[in-house]
Formats: sequence, structure tokens, C-alpha cells
Amino acid sequence: AVLLRAVAPPGRLAEAVSEPRLNALIELGPRAWRELKAHALDAPDSARVPCARVETLMPIRVTDYVDFYASLEHATNVGRMFRPDGDPLAPNWRRLPVGYHGRASTVVVSGTDVRRPRGQVVTEGGATELRPTAALDYECELGFVCGPSTRPGEPIPIDDAAARIFGFVLLNDWSARDVQAFEYVPLGPFLGKSFLTSISPWIVPPDDLDRVAPREQDPPPLDYLRANDPWSLDLDIEVTINGETLTRTNAKTLYWTPAQMLAHATVNGAALTAGDVFGTGTISGADEASLGCMLERFEGERWLADGDEVAMTCGPLGEVRGTVVPAA
Repeated sequence: AVLLRAVAPPGRLAEAVSEPRLNALIELGPRAWRELKAHALDAPDSARVPCARVETLMPIRVTDYVDFYASLEHATNVGRMFRPDGDPLAPNWRRLPVGYHGRASTVVVSGTDVRRPRGQVVTEGGATELRPTAALDYECELGFVCGPSTRPGEPIPIDDAAARIFGFVLLNDWSARDVQAFEYVPLGPFLGKSFLTSISPWIVPPDDLDRVAPREQDPPPLDYLRANDPWSLDLDIEVTINGETLTRTNAKTLYWTPAQMLAHATVNGAALTAGDVFGTGTISGADEASLGCMLERFEGERWLADGDEVAMTCGPLGEVRGTVVPAA
């Protein structure tokens, strides 16, 4: 690990990395990011520390959090569960990146315990009661950290969107499925999602990750979602529970690209802030081994128990871990 304060040149870069989080650096923009990276790559031994001696902390102050629903296989599988007699995809799904605004204050770093949340759950008699979720699930996702800030009323064009991605993390959007099932109509996820979202501590720049051509989109998206040089990421991700592998998937299966998600989130003039975190939504592939959550894999027959440790790993991105602890 390189100590950024030891390699940053005097001036705005040195001032930015003196902060306890990376938001000030993100605000400086891509040219400053590349300059600091060049200094870090040439760091002397005196500026380097073994990773085993490093305590991982929250790398950013999360200013806003948006979670998308960008996997075609995941959306189709879940749609079939809840709409078995109709089209599993809603009419909007292939037209735009579907998403919802989450809770920035409960985005935490890897290693933070996952306290089993409470919420209203439907009982066998059809009433509801407030109780700890009995259907706690993980969601295997990528997250990307964005910036610099924009002003309200300034949409980010699709070909500028990729340049505003500071870097990628692994993301686990913990979900209380029984709470979610009752509350999500008509406005979408709320307490079933907002209690905790975990990210890995190392933010990896897009230039350091393997890119691939994105999936073909049918119908073709509107012009504001068409990039001149579109790309997705080729990243193998594995999820284990107490050492048992439940998911092996790859981010290249995502239908919507990170740039499309960012361009869509701002097309109405919504402002971007340095430190915003966007999640891709659960990443699932076409076979059972690549399903990105327990809802798809077990269809309600198995959920996370107290004491379970969920570990999501990806070679270039590291890992994100969390252990389930009993409700307060």
C-alpha cells in the first residue's frame, strides 16, 4: 500500500489527500487522479506499507447512493417468480436502466457486522407484525464511485459519463426479502434495503480493469444512452457463505453499462456529487451457479442465518465481507 500523503506533490493534490476520505481528491477530476496515480506508481519504499499492516476504513464519505437493476437474467428470474403468468420484465426494463435511491448513511466498509433488521412482515393469517426479518439475503453487485460534482440542471452526456467514474468496488446490497415483498408496491424498495449496504475498501480505477464490448441491446436505446465507445467490465466474482460457494458470476453479463446508468441518472438534471455510489444491482448469469442472490438460487427455501459470514471476492477488486448478527 502506498501512502498518498508521502507521494502527492505540494499544492491541491497534497491538500486533497490530507483529508481522511477521498472526496476532495474525487472533486479534482480525472486529470488530477491520473497525476496522483503516476506519483503513486513511482513511490519509494519509504512511502510503502505492507497491506497486512493496513486497517481498512471507509474510503469515501458517501454523498448519495443509487442502486440499479441492470442484469437481464436477474430481472427475468425475479419477474417470473412474482408474475408467473405474464411478461417477467416490466415494459420499461429494456428501455432504460431501472433504479432506486438508497440510503447513503448506511453504506459501510467490508468487515462491518450485519445486524438483522426489523420490518413489517405478513403473518400466516394475513395481518402484519413488526419483527426481525426471516428472509435475509445477499446481492452480488459492482459499485462505482463517481465525481466530480455537477450543478443541478446539467445532465452528463453519455460520452462524458465514463470519465466521471473514479473507480469500482464490490458491493453487497443486503436485502430483507419478507419486508421488501410487503412494502415495495407502489414506490419500490425501502426498509427491506436501507438498513445496510457493504462495499470493499479499495476503489480501483476503470483503466486498471479489463473491458469488453457490452451486450447487444434490443430495442436500441435512445440517443442519450448510446455511447460512441461503449464498454462493460470482465470481472469474475465469487460469493461464499461460511466457505461454501454459492455464486460464481461475471460482470460482463450486465445488460446496462455503468456509463448508461450514470447518464440516465442525470438526464433529468439531477446533480452528481463527488463520492456518489452507484450499484449495478444483482449480477446473475444464465446458469444456476451464476445466480447472484439466494432469492433466485433457493426460491425461498433458504436464507441467511445469524452467524453466517458472507464473503464476495474478485481478483482485481479484493473482497467485501459481512457477518450476520442477531436483531437488536
